[in-house]
Amino acid sequence: MADTLENNSECPPSVKSEASAGGLSMLESSMQENRQDGQVVFEDSVFAGYLQDGLHSLRLEDSLTDVSLHVQGQSFQCHRVVLAAASHYFRAMFCNDLREKHEETVNIKGIDADTMGFLLEYTYTSKVIITKDNVQRMLEAASLFQFPRIVDACASYLAEALHPENCVGILHLADVHSLESLKAQVYTYIIQNFSQVMDHDEILELPADVLVSLLQHDDLGVTEEEQVFDVVMRWLRARQDERIAQLPHVLTHVRLPLLDPWYFVERVEGDPLIRQCAEVFPLLQEARVYHLSGKEVISERTKPRVREFQSEVFMIIGGCTKDEKFVSEVTCLDPLRRSRLEVAKLPNTDMESENENKKWVEFACVTFRNEVYISGGKETLHDVWKYNASLNKWIQIEYLNTGRWRHKMAVVGGRVYVLGGFDGTQRLNSVEAYDPFHNCWTETAPLMLSVSSFSAASYDKYIFVIGGGPNGKLATNNMQCFDSLSNKWSLKCPMPTEAKCTNAVTFKDDIFVVGGAMKALYSYSPLEDSWTLIIQLGCERASCGIAACNNKLFITGGRDDKNEVIATVLCWNPETKKLTEECVLPRGVSHHGSVTLRKSYTHIRRITPGTATG
Repeated sequence: MADTLENNSECPPSVKSEASAGGLSMLESSMQENRQDGQVVFEDSVFAGYLQDGLHSLRLEDSLTDVSLHVQGQSFQCHRVVLAAASHYFRAMFCNDLREKHEETVNIKGIDADTMGFLLEYTYTSKVIITKDNVQRMLEAASLFQFPRIVDACASYLAEALHPENCVGILHLADVHSLESLKAQVYTYIIQNFSQVMDHDEILELPADVLVSLLQHDDLGVTEEEQVFDVVMRWLRARQDERIAQLPHVLTHVRLPLLDPWYFVERVEGDPLIRQCAEVFPLLQEARVYHLSGKEVISERTKPRVREFQSEVFMIIGGCTKDEKFVSEVTCLDPLRRSRLEVAKLPNTDMESENENKKWVEFACVTFRNEVYISGGKETLHDVWKYNASLNKWIQIEYLNTGRWRHKMAVVGGRVYVLGGFDGTQRLNSVEAYDPFHNCWTETAPLMLSVSSFSAASYDKYIFVIGGGPNGKLATNNMQCFDSLSNKWSLKCPMPTEAKCTNAVTFKDDIFVVGGAMKALYSYSPLEDSWTLIIQLGCERASCGIAACNNKLFITGGRDDKNEVIATVLCWNPETKKLTEECVLPRGVSHHGSVTLRKSYTHIRRITPGTATG
């Protein structure tokens, strides 16, 4: 060994050049010494490459090959051991007791000769060229012959090559080959670029369940719901005979109430296929009610999509702070985008003289045809105004016949109703209905029991007046029900407890009631005439607000059992059955209004939560 080291100068030129270039240092770095027994472990990190190059050379030279793969009349000379080491498919073929184990020639089906050539090139060199012309064939072959690294490479290539024209086809490939990561990427791409994707006929090939899963997304990339309806009907007519039965299911996920009324009448109700399908009539009726009667319909189909430049928001209107200071601002919250929107103050609150400012206290409010109506109040007895979301302005309409406060409003049958309340002397049983076409108020059947500080909500053709105070000290648990068609009142199942200073909202098929001294959220089912305790709140929230927005309930402000105003906004999620704190208002507030409407982002300025002053 000593002679060998001393005669190092006689080494071949290639070895000497490697040593002079640092080869020895590389070898030394690959050698690990065991200090206990003097052993040295040599690990050659580049030998795998040398081995692969050697096997590739042997294949090119047709040396030591022991199997010939026949594909489309073309032969490929290979080594069984190399194929078995590279692919589980070939390992199963050559290592189990199959006839191919001993055959010199094996016929391969399910792949073309060019693609087989690419796979073998990869097997012997670790390299493969993927192009837009061969990526689908490569993916299918790599999946069939179990080359997982090529499958991953093809998936990455397809993810980078997504385009509105090819994304539906790529989604199909990802689904067929169970490429979940690619599938998720393509889904996201289609959702984000839906308005461009729908211009290509590939979208007409989507299975019904995939189309529905896309339409369900709030962030679907459309700027108006008409685009969604249009693509659904194109998809239906592409294979009308086999798809017509799926029309009710697919149309359920088109937000028909958000369509332009003219478009709805002309294109939806006027479509022959829709007119012949009785199962979709409830969807059409929901849209009609939303558009024409002014009823507060709340469902998945009334929630604007994120990119439609609209958002379903809830407004906290006026009220009082801890020092009984009147609030002139309207706080508008967008829970989906978690932002606060700037809207016009209450009417006549920006007068030159402070003494001329009107104080909106203990008024009533309601949403009607996406406009907010406010009426009455301790200092605004007969006033009625409506807020137009598009103009961001308050517009005065006809005065009430009977001035009142601590009353409520409700909408049913295309009219706005003002119910009960207090006129400064006595509790009222009078009810007035507003006709928006003639801008006038008319008297209707009076309440069975005169009350104030109650809650009210509408469902179908009915208005429910819940609890309230028959005088200044007592509260009632009576549930008064008004049938707008017969113009008659009746009593329904009473509340679980006597309560006043409550508020209510209709959400889907139930009416939710909160506030007063109940310390709980209750629901009433008009269909079953029964009450259910939803959740305990832990403290009083007298004179709080409640609004249904984005398929959740939001409880705003109020006063606790120590008469302190509350600034928190609670969120009840009916799906998860959980009550969480959504946000904190700039200040505590009670005796305010809380309503939901759709607001356009083209008419308002977004501001960051927490920046509002007050």
